[in-house]
Amino acid sequence: MAMKDISLNKSIQIIVTGLVQGVGFRPFVYRIAKKFELAGWVQNTNENVRIEVYGKPENINQFLVSLRNDAPPAAMIEDISILEIASKTFTEFRILDSHNISDEITEISPDIAVCAECLQDMNQDGTRLDYAFVNCTNCGPRFTIIQDLPYDRAKTTMKSFSMCPDCRKEYETITDRRFHAQPTACSVCGPEYELFEKQIRISNQIDFIVGQISECVESGGLVMIKGLGGMHLACDAFNEAAVERLRDLKNREGKPFAVMFRDLESLKLYAEMNAQEEHSLVSWQRPIVLLEKKKTANIPELAYSLNAGLSLLGVMLPYMPFHYLLFRHIKTSAVVLTSGNFSSEPILIDNQKALDQFSPLVDAVVLHNRDIFNRTDDSVVRIIAEKERIFRRSRGYVPAPVRTALNTEGIVAFGAELTNCFCVGKGQKAFLSQHIGDLQGLETTLFYEKTIAQFIQLFRIKPALLAVDMHPSYISTKTGMHFGDLPVVQVQHHHAHIASCMAEHRLDEKVIGVALDGTGYGTDGNIWGSEFLVCDLNEFVRITHFDYLPMPGGDGATEEPWRMAVSYLYKVYGNDFLKLDLPLLKVIEPERIELIIQMIEKKINCPLSSGAGRLFDCVASLLNLVQVATFQAEGPMRLEAMLDPNCTESYQFVLDQTVQFDETIRGIVQDISNETDISTISAKFHNTIVLAIFETVKAIRLREGIEKVVLSGGVFQNKYLLEKTTGLLEKNNFEVFSHAAVPGNDGGIALGQLAVASKRREIECV
Repeated sequence: MAMKDISLNKSIQIIVTGLVQGVGFRPFVYRIAKKFELAGWVQNTNENVRIEVYGKPENINQFLVSLRNDAPPAAMIEDISILEIASKTFTEFRILDSHNISDEITEISPDIAVCAECLQDMNQDGTRLDYAFVNCTNCGPRFTIIQDLPYDRAKTTMKSFSMCPDCRKEYETITDRRFHAQPTACSVCGPEYELFEKQIRISNQIDFIVGQISECVESGGLVMIKGLGGMHLACDAFNEAAVERLRDLKNREGKPFAVMFRDLESLKLYAEMNAQEEHSLVSWQRPIVLLEKKKTANIPELAYSLNAGLSLLGVMLPYMPFHYLLFRHIKTSAVVLTSGNFSSEPILIDNQKALDQFSPLVDAVVLHNRDIFNRTDDSVVRIIAEKERIFRRSRGYVPAPVRTALNTEGIVAFGAELTNCFCVGKGQKAFLSQHIGDLQGLETTLFYEKTIAQFIQLFRIKPALLAVDMHPSYISTKTGMHFGDLPVVQVQHHHAHIASCMAEHRLDEKVIGVALDGTGYGTDGNIWGSEFLVCDLNEFVRITHFDYLPMPGGDGATEEPWRMAVSYLYKVYGNDFLKLDLPLLKVIEPERIELIIQMIEKKINCPLSSGAGRLFDCVASLLNLVQVATFQAEGPMRLEAMLDPNCTESYQFVLDQTVQFDETIRGIVQDISNETDISTISAKFHNTIVLAIFETVKAIRLREGIEKVVLSGGVFQNKYLLEKTTGLLEKNNFEVFSHAAVPGNDGGIALGQLAVASKRREIECV
């Protein structure tokens, strides 16, 4: 009978592609193989995970079902290919050593928040009691420590820590949760934290460090703490003086700070939250989630200067063991946790630089000796129209690829100037970099160039085609132009916005594209930013746009929104606007206003702009919400924060050769004169933009017969605007596409550049 059973056995080969390394996939395969009494092996390669199993057909079938349905939480299986092979008789199931077989690559796991089981280990006697680097195959550092593929300890920054006998035993015990967990360590053999005050090393004892830091924060102090992807600066989120001191230190006048809460219960006292927002908060990615701030009563108030009156609060939950240790000691339920850098510089990762630059400025510095190879900021998301929308894509999301329907092989796309990410192509996958930042400082540019080199090496890219923005002065464009003796594709900024969203949704056809942002170099030499396009991935036709307006002082107008208000008022009223009873005319000196009028009249340093962001700036200035911006897009953000969602009124506008808002400005000025509530004016303005988009898109459909509409650009990060626009279009039988997994702001531009370059190469090769 036994002989008969063996003769019915079969062997199959399985190849699994996707995010299947660094997420506990091989131990998972081993466990289910043992469960279903199968023999064979599993192996990591730099391309995929390969499996051969031998056993009863019904057991193999159950194994295959479990392989897909029961995979570890962070695994993302793209494909499972199965091939029946000549029967091989195995006596056991084994995990083979990793194997480097080609220039192809498998996916690399993003960093994963510490899991519940590891948190339990921190509470139990042994070498992981209160150990601040506890991790297993289901959690811990991944992308931030990896130096090369395949993902093995020797190719990470953990290679300098030799495992103690106990850790080695766990690492080699197939049934253990830490089997082949590359960053595994304990207090005997692993990394450790150190406390410094004024560059003097005080202690490496974790209880003492956490106790000192807790006391420091509770007494209004500032501390620097080395995290997963870089340094953080922390203070008590309830202490106004501490938050103001942090602003001064970072030279960050108004931009909101992120807040880490002890737990969900504490957070719910201060922010409104629905099920989807809660899901993002507790996900293994642990991003910063933008939530509506509650009006609190009978509980301590968060420091006002955290977000300076904005309705949104950026919040997150602990994701490192150290965070949990800190909240175990500290009394406050929330701390500011912001990137450890000076404004315009990348997040710091080097221990000595952190000590040199910040020891004189903070009360304590807490460092650890596990090197960070790939720096990452915290990611930022917002739930809009019941979907998680990524605004800043970094820790927890990078380097997971965007799966496209294009041949992206060998394309390097260099991205935009602000909010930069770059992108490299491999097969049909597009690997967007982590958030780089604004390429206007030397340190950020060096970080940018170094990370491009790291991605090319890590993902085995053989550059063959380069893609850049059309703007000749962008640092990203110059970097691409001088990258090598390779063909270069120049992509118009707003075409790239639409192509980015198309690539995310695997669209390859003509669409109506609506790209609303602040700035982008246009083919006519003007500044674009409110573009209605008919386009595919290869080319575009600009159908219309918001009316051009002078930008007095060029980029200076983005920093001082009152200049755009003067520009609009002068266009609509001429010099008579000076007779109007407007707050703007009372808070800005008459001499400065007169200077702007002269610049407009004489066309001195007044480039023409169709940027939607500039129209939002104008209205924010007219309502006296922002005259001088303290951070990017402050005017639009304050306008959104102010609006009454129950208002359904709107202003007049004109659709002609361009979309003209002269009557909108007249209506707003009239409402200000009538002392209409600001929340009503803001809502009416937003509703006007929604209607202008809808009427314009409807006219394009009538002419072109296109039903699919793609919305992109930073203006569509406005929740009210995106939801209302999408709802109105869908109600009128349009199929609407907008960003979710890729930032709609300039952080997604590189993906669009890559998509356009891919399509143009394909057409040329036909």
